[in-house]
Amino acid sequence: MSIFRRRAAEPDVPETDPTDTTAEPEATAADQELDVDGDAPVDRTAGPFDASEVDGPGERIDLGSVWIGSIGGAELRLEVDQASETVSAIQLIIGPSAAQIQAFAAPRSGGVWREIRQELSKAIETGGGTVEEVDGPLGKQLNVRMPQQGPDGRTVFAPARFVGVDGPRWFLRAVLSGQAAVDDEAAEQLIAGVRQFVVHRGQSPMAPREMLPLTLPPAAPVVEEQAEPEPGDSDADGTDERYTRPDLNPFERGPEITEVR
Repeated sequence: MSIFRRRAAEPDVPETDPTDTTAEPEATAADQELDVDGDAPVDRTAGPFDASEVDGPGERIDLGSVWIGSIGGAELRLEVDQASETVSAIQLIIGPSAAQIQAFAAPRSGGVWREIRQELSKAIETGGGTVEEVDGPLGKQLNVRMPQQGPDGRTVFAPARFVGVDGPRWFLRAVLSGQAAVDDEAAEQLIAGVRQFVVHRGQSPMAPREMLPLTLPPAAPVVEEQAEPEPGDSDADGTDERYTRPDLNPFERGPEITEVR
């Protein structure tokens, strides 16, 4: 696995505001189980895990609130906000596929992924995109096509898969792009990588949907990343179907860094 390569910031995606500042309510007995009208609990016996379910970070990469186990043939990148010098997201790269991964605080009652799916669906459809909710390896997921402006000013449609997992007082979201957005086998490879993630929520009080803080590992060499490939050929209707990474993040994004491990 590798980490740390710098690259230019990318524009945002449809706004879903996972940084809601509403304070988490006091826990009650009813909070111990998911809402009966919510999603069925996801089987996490193969991951992603809670820190209480493993024996410490061990040989995993320790990024503070997230520990990452070994993922063969994968590259790990960290997106860093230059203004605040904080890590804003993790990217898992396997060949022509990528998964952008973020972890957030959640109430004990769970249900964050259900709410975010609804918000994402509305935002994408309002913007002219398409959304399909399907059952995936980690429960409900969204398969989408998001309209964006191409280099020549024409509309291009970027496919992506939004995957979410509700854990104990945390929520993990992965956005799959590239080949994994349109190919099930490629998507399964990234999902297998996501299962190697361990979320260390900690005991500090946090507002629901507040991003769990990530920390940089020890300093490593930094090199410039090469430019993204250009979009593919145009469709007959004048739009492009791109199988590269679309603009996926509802946060302000900074450059990425990658370290060879």
